[in-house]
Amino acid sequence: MADPNCNSSSLKEHLAKRLHEISSLAQHNIELLNNENVCLVQQFENMRNMMTDIVESAASFYLKCYLSPYTSKYEDLTISVRNLSERKHGALIVVERQDPIESLIRSNIPIGGTLSHALIESIFYPGNPLHDGAVLVRSTTVVSAANVLPLSSIRVTDRKLGTRHRAAIGLTEQCDAIVLVVSEETGQASFAINGTLHPINVESG
Repeated sequence: MADPNCNSSSLKEHLAKRLHEISSLAQHNIELLNNENVCLVQQFENMRNMMTDIVESAASFYLKCYLSPYTSKYEDLTISVRNLSERKHGALIVVERQDPIESLIRSNIPIGGTLSHALIESIFYPGNPLHDGAVLVRSTTVVSAANVLPLSSIRVTDRKLGTRHRAAIGLTEQCDAIVLVVSEETGQASFAINGTLHPINVESG
């Protein structure tokens, strides 16, 4: 459950502005539909990009709401995900919430270090023996690395979703953990909750 005190008027203003822009653009496109001399493909592409911005901005905000009651190191998680995304270093970070999850994962290497963005980034540096598995975070501690998560049994049709994404979805189908994912192919950052994957915007940090 999201933190009830997690509120942001600036985000609401941003989303409202973008929604009004989409509404105006949609109305304009409706008026142009009967004009055979006008191709609306680019306009539709613009609308899709605007909706993507809305989805990623909202998801980033709610991710903080979901995580802030369970770790005071949210800022370090944000920095690490942003840096990993910029470098296209694949990553899989499990943040435990209320449900114990160690019985759902296997093959872990104990870490027991205080959570910091430097520690997370070093674990997922290409070539590090631990970088292929998932990191388990509990409160302010990196409990373990090189964890293997259960893969989702749901067929994933999006070709951009690799094993990391299937693992993130699979674990969150079985518990209330939040799983952060960075794609090494695209650098796109996402988080999984309740078996659903949401892209996030990490540019603003």
